[in-house]
Amino acid sequence: MDYPDKRGKFGEYGGRFIPEVLMEAIQDLEDAYERFKEDPHFKSDLENLLQNYAGRPTPLTYCSRLSSEYGVRIYLKREDLAHTGAHKINNALGQGLLAKYMGKKRLIAETGAGQHGVATATAGAKLGLKTDVYMGTVDMKRQELNVFRMQLLGANVIPVTSGSKTLKDAINEAMRDWVSSFPSTHYLLGSVLGPHPYPMMVRDFQSVIGRETREQIMRQEGRLPTALIACVGGGSNAIGLFYEFIEDTEVELVGVEAGGEGIKSGRHAARFADKKLGKKGILHGTRTFVLQDEYGQIYNTHSISAGLDYSAVGPEHSLLRDLKRAKYSYATDEEALEAVKILSEKEGILPALESAHAVAYALKNADKYDKNDVIIINLSGRGDKDIDTIMDNIERMRRLENLRPPR
Repeated sequence: MDYPDKRGKFGEYGGRFIPEVLMEAIQDLEDAYERFKEDPHFKSDLENLLQNYAGRPTPLTYCSRLSSEYGVRIYLKREDLAHTGAHKINNALGQGLLAKYMGKKRLIAETGAGQHGVATATAGAKLGLKTDVYMGTVDMKRQELNVFRMQLLGANVIPVTSGSKTLKDAINEAMRDWVSSFPSTHYLLGSVLGPHPYPMMVRDFQSVIGRETREQIMRQEGRLPTALIACVGGGSNAIGLFYEFIEDTEVELVGVEAGGEGIKSGRHAARFADKKLGKKGILHGTRTFVLQDEYGQIYNTHSISAGLDYSAVGPEHSLLRDLKRAKYSYATDEEALEAVKILSEKEGILPALESAHAVAYALKNADKYDKNDVIIINLSGRGDKDIDTIMDNIERMRRLENLRPPR
């Protein structure tokens, strides 16, 4: 598929819905990206950063115990082993280097789970760029470790107290900053969201995941996988894995949203799964599926995972769903917690709560595959950052279990 088109559209999705005051900054960014992405010096510098700093390629790990127990060949693409502990570093280094080539002196970013903020702070430290990160106070509380990591890396973490005090509101504040500072500042958007060229640019920087995966699975299995499974908040880790395989129609692509406390509860972040609240709309400069109430107001999301509770999804995912090239499901908070326990106990790997949603879907649906089928789960990040949340919620689940009357 040759998307986006020249207007930044993925079919009816995507585009550029921004105030006039941002048009110059966005146009400068698009021009710079088109100029430098094929520049041999830029490509060489980025490759060097990815290999010798970020630790690429990341491994493709065969899960022997899970495979034996669930009756299907299960692999993990180990983005948790990239420098800073998640896939976010791929895009942060790409955009940070682009900012340097553009002559910018400062980076600003938004973050929810904190991994994008940490990656941006890391890129800023490595490239010598001042870094400010906007983060909702709700997310700051549940991701205190990452807040401290960002500060330790020299970044200024700016609390956001408006709205739901989460990722959506952090993006709002970062965009307001950029309006007045763009001559010297680059807004390092963390997912395949926002106005064109961000969905395309972030996808391109993250597509290294899929390119490596193709080479690795062909070397290890001698064939393409049966299915690729990845969690979807904005959707950068998922599109990074999927993009290399879109033309391979025999490979199933599965995105897993945050089901929270269940779709019927209304406390979730499942833009596709909720037929009532998930509707086409515009958020943060792009047209896509957005959770919104009956009046079109942006609906407050919920997820145990700070990185999945965004009200919209990347426009390319909306197109892939319409084309039936990818399918999208969800996992609940409890299912994600159970997946954390299973993967930790069976394989000695602690996944981020975001990634655990993809693991949960794979284990729940393993019986749909044959024993010789190969499924690859993108382990987008490691779970160190989530330890407090995991401990608190597992203990809460235990207490609830003890309160239930015997059957």
